[in-house]
Amino acid sequence: MTCSDEAIPVRVVRLLGDGLAEVETEAGPEEVSVALVEARAGDVVLVHAKEAIAVVPYGGENVEFRDGGARGEHRAGDGES
Repeated sequence: MTCSDEAIPVRVVRLLGDGLAEVETEAGPEEVSVALVEARAGDVVLVHAKEAIAVVPYGGENVEFRDGGARGEHRAGDGES
């Protein structure tokens, strides 16, 4: 997962402890921090710079990325999860 100006939605495969999780990305499994969110296995999280910054609400269609690229009504990081 490369760092850019947008958050990437990925699915949590399993929690690893110490605030880390294995997630499934387009490139395959990767390890990211979930210390800032309350994520569980199966959740979709938005990741920026290997840090989960929001849990996507069920359905995932109401997501707006921090770069302003509209994907719906929910803004990542606005306190909703």
